Amino acid sequence: MKHPLTRRQFLATAASLPIAASVPFSTASAASAPALEPIKRTGGPYLKPALNIYSFLEALNENKKDTAKGIDLFGVCDFCARLNIEAMDVTGYFFPEYPKVPTDAFVSRLKRYAHARGVVINGTGIRNDFSVADKAVRAAGVQLTKDWIEAAARLGATVIRVFAGPQSPIKDWRVAAGGTKRDDVEKWMADDLRACADYGEKFGVIVGVQNHGDFINTGAEHVSLLRRVGHPCCGALVDTGKFITADPYADIALITPHAVGWQIKETMGSDLKSPRADFKRLMKIIAAGGYRGFVPIETLSMGRKDYNPAAEVEMVLKGMREGIAALA
Repeated sequence: MKHPLTRRQFLATAASLPIAASVPFSTASAASAPALEPIKRTGGPYLKPALNIYSFLEALNENKKDTAKGIDLFGVCDFCARLNIEAMDVTGYFFPEYPKVPTDAFVSRLKRYAHARGVVINGTGIRNDFSVADKAVRAAGVQLTKDWIEAAARLGATVIRVFAGPQSPIKDWRVAAGGTKRDDVEKWMADDLRACADYGEKFGVIVGVQNHGDFINTGAEHVSLLRRVGHPCCGALVDTGKFITADPYADIALITPHAVGWQIKETMGSDLKSPRADFKRLMKIIAAGGYRGFVPIETLSMGRKDYNPAAEVEMVLKGMREGIAALA
């Protein structure tokens, strides 16, 4: 007698199938979109721990206010070198003139510094909002993305992280969208992301759309948006702590075949009440999805006054390396 699949078994199986068969759409226009095929990779899974410098948020912000305090991009690069972390995602907010792009002189200095320490600059990221009803705000977000695509190319980064949903002080995409139906918001969001991906293709930069617990709460929602974008230079930037579901590991399994970048969190949520991440399980899921490349760590203070980013990153790094070693 055959037993029905559990939700977890279904999602794990669906992760290896064309998405057209696994993610339903609510409108005829969405249903007619082409299937989202897994990214074609060669050589089997290969996972390399990296660092998203957002882990040092508080210290980096402190340094921007007073260069005698905190840590700067060069200091984070030294940290990576000491721990033999091969790459870092240099979030745009921490460059001196953000939202303006860095100068050629600054880019050249940072690239030389990283190269001398054996550290690759693999990505960057910006703040944007493609859920807002105001077309001018969305257009500004598209232009910001294009500007930083050029900056990413100069830095040697192949991925730029963008958001789908709203930015502070707005917390809910429904508020930002003025009550517009989700399907319509997804449509204009996809149009904006496609424009960014078209531009990225000219510079060899991939647009990674991050799930951030707002417009994208689930793996299926992540897939739905990417399917609608339908561009080879747009993929998933997977935040392992931002799938707001009963089983985030299943959502991660579903989206992994379409991942172009990562943020590996120490918890499966964004507060200290969330379960601690099982790094062996995470690495196994990511490897099962065939991913190859850098897997950046991004830790958060989550309100902890005693938060030590260096120690927290080292703890996650140890867990990831053990998980990767267990794959052999």
